[in-house]
Amino acid sequence: MKPLFKHMLVALALALSLPALASAAIDPAALRPLAGDDPDARVAAVAGIAATGGLDARRVLQALLDDELAAAPSGQVLIVHDGAASDAATGAALPLPDGVDGIVVNNRLRGAAQAALSGLALLAPARDERLAAVRALQAQDADPAQAPLLRQALAHETDADIRAQLALLVARADLGSPDPARRLAAVTALADSGDAALRPQLQAMLAQNPDGSYAEPDAALRAAAGTALRAIDQRGTRNEIVGNLFYGVSLGSVLLLAALGLAITFGLMGIINMAHGELLMIGAYTTYVCQSLFRHYLPGAADWYLVAALPAAFLVAFAVGVVLERSVIRWLYGRPLETLLATWGISLMLMQAVRTVFGAQNVEVANPAWMSGGVTVLGSLVLPYNRIAIIVFAVLVVAAVWLVLNKTRLGLFVRAVMQNRRMADCVGVPTGRIDMMTFGLGSGIAGLGGVALSQLGNVGPDLGQSYIVDSFMVVVLGGVGQLAGTVLGALGLGEINKFLEPLAGAVMAKICILVFIIVFIQRRPQGLFALKGRSIE
Repeated sequence: MKPLFKHMLVALALALSLPALASAAIDPAALRPLAGDDPDARVAAVAGIAATGGLDARRVLQALLDDELAAAPSGQVLIVHDGAASDAATGAALPLPDGVDGIVVNNRLRGAAQAALSGLALLAPARDERLAAVRALQAQDADPAQAPLLRQALAHETDADIRAQLALLVARADLGSPDPARRLAAVTALADSGDAALRPQLQAMLAQNPDGSYAEPDAALRAAAGTALRAIDQRGTRNEIVGNLFYGVSLGSVLLLAALGLAITFGLMGIINMAHGELLMIGAYTTYVCQSLFRHYLPGAADWYLVAALPAAFLVAFAVGVVLERSVIRWLYGRPLETLLATWGISLMLMQAVRTVFGAQNVEVANPAWMSGGVTVLGSLVLPYNRIAIIVFAVLVVAAVWLVLNKTRLGLFVRAVMQNRRMADCVGVPTGRIDMMTFGLGSGIAGLGGVALSQLGNVGPDLGQSYIVDSFMVVVLGGVGQLAGTVLGALGLGEINKFLEPLAGAVMAKICILVFIIVFIQRRPQGLFALKGRSIE
C-alpha cells in the first residue's frame, strides 16, 4: 500500500474510532507539528486533529485545505482569513502578529486532510452530509483496508437508507479481504444488490491462471461468485426489459401527442397538413416565451410556468390553425395534392418567421424543479419525472379529445360533417364554421404536443420536422379517423422502436418500422381500425 494512502486511512480510522471525543477541544501542542518539517509528524498531526472530532477539527482541517493556516513566531498556529487572525485551537479572534508564516500544504498532507474530513463527514449530525460522504466513497474504488473504517461508521449510523449503502460499501471492500469467510459473505450480499459495476471483480474470481488454477482457490467462493454473476445478469435483463417498456410507452406518448392533432386534421378532414410539425414548434416556442415571462416578472413562481404555457400554447396554435384554415385550407377541400403543396409552403414560412423572431439557434426550456430527477425502481432503474409527467399528460389529452368528439355538441357536428357534409348542411349544421373549429382543434392539440416536446430537449425552428413523418405513420397505421387506432399505433411504434434500437441501431430501427408499415398497409389499407359509417367525401 502506498504510504500516502496508508496515512489517509490512519487519519480516517482515528476520526471514526473515537466518537466519544467529539466534543473535545484541540490541544495547541497537537497543531504545532503542522508548522514543522517532518512530513510523517505533519500527517500524524492531521490524524490527531481528526480524532478530536467536532466542529473545531473540521474548521482546522478545512483551513488547512484552503491554505489559511499560518504559524506565528511563537509557534502558535493561526487561521488567517481576509487579513483577520484567530487561534486555530480555540477559534478566538487574535490580532495578526508580525512575522506570520503560512503553512505549506503538499499533496500528501492534503490527501490526509481530505481523508480525515471524509471520516468526520460519515459521523456528521446532518443526514445530508453523511449521505454525501457515502456517495463520495461509492464513486471510488473499494479497498480492503477501508472495511474496518466503514464498519465503524455502520455501527454508529441510524438512518436505514445510509445503513444499506454503507453495508454495500463494506461488502465491496471485503471482496479483497484475505479472509475467505468475509469474501463469501461479501459475494452473497452483493448478489442481492444487482450492481452491474461489480461484474469485473466477480469475473476475476472465476478467471483461470495459465497453469490451470483459479484466481480464487476456494471452490465454494467460486460457486457463490458464479451465482452472484447470474443474479446480477438476470436483474440487469429484467431492468432492461422494464426500462424498454417504460421508455417505449414514453416515446409512444410523445408520438401520440404529436400525431393526435394530425389524426383530426388528416384523419377526419382529409387535409394532408405538412405544416403540422410547425404547429408543434409553435407550441414549444410559446412554452419558451411563458418561461421567459415568468423568470422576468414572477421569479418566485418560475417553476409553475407550465401552468400558463398549456392554455397559452393551445390558444396560440389554435389561432394559427384558424387563420390557416380561413385563408388557405378552406379553398382546397377535396384536393389532397394541393393541400400537401400549400401546407409545405406554409411550413417553410412558419420556420422562417420563427428564425426571424427568435433566431436560428436552439433555445432552452428548463424542466420545473418538480419535474427534475426521477424515481428509482427495481434497485437501479431510474424513471425520469419528466417522462412520467408526459405519459400522464398524454392520457389526459386523449381523454379530453374523446370527450370533445363524443360527448359535446361540437363533436356531434364534427362527426356529422365528416361523415356526410351535404346532409349536415341540409339540416342546418354550419359546415364552414365546423371546418374552422375542427382544424383549429387539431392545431391546438399540436400546440399541447409542443409543450411536451419542450420538456425533453432544446427547442429550435426545425423541431417539428423530426416528428411529421412519424405522426403520419401513426395515423395511417392506426386507421384514418380512428382515435383508438391512433393511440394503439403510437404506443405500438414506440415499443417496437425501443426494443429494436439496441439490436439494430436507431437508423435501422426506423427503416424496419417504415418497411413494416408499408407491408402492413399493403395487406390492410384501412389500418388497425376501419372507419365505420358513411364514407367521408
